[in-house]
Amino acid sequence: MFRHLMKSKIHRAVVTEANLNYVGSITIDEDLMDAADLLWNEKVQVVNNNNGARLETYAIPGPRGSGVICLNGAAARLVQPGDVVIIISYGIYDGSEARTHEPKVVFVDEHNHLSQTANHEIHATSGPGEL
Repeated sequence: MFRHLMKSKIHRAVVTEANLNYVGSITIDEDLMDAADLLWNEKVQVVNNNNGARLETYAIPGPRGSGVICLNGAAARLVQPGDVVIIISYGIYDGSEARTHEPKVVFVDEHNHLSQTANHEIHATSGPGEL
């Protein structure tokens, strides 16, 4: 049996741009893509903490160190600059892989620069970004 598990996520990133006239996707600072093990064109789910919107799109790299998080195309209608989002990628794992898989959790500061990484998160027992 195969299972879909969270592969990685960027937790509580701040949307810097929303570009309705772009073809599609989410532009992510390439440093954050590396930290979260995201590839160019990889499918991601974006969860907007401000309005509850959830969407799927694909990741494209933005300039390193820029902190850019830009929703492009139709997705731009579901976010505003300043919204806080969680960007999640998933993988498909067989039974043995699933039991030993450790996701990458990337925490960012208010400027979307890497502040901490972990392989787990604690459920509702700590504040944002705390382990």
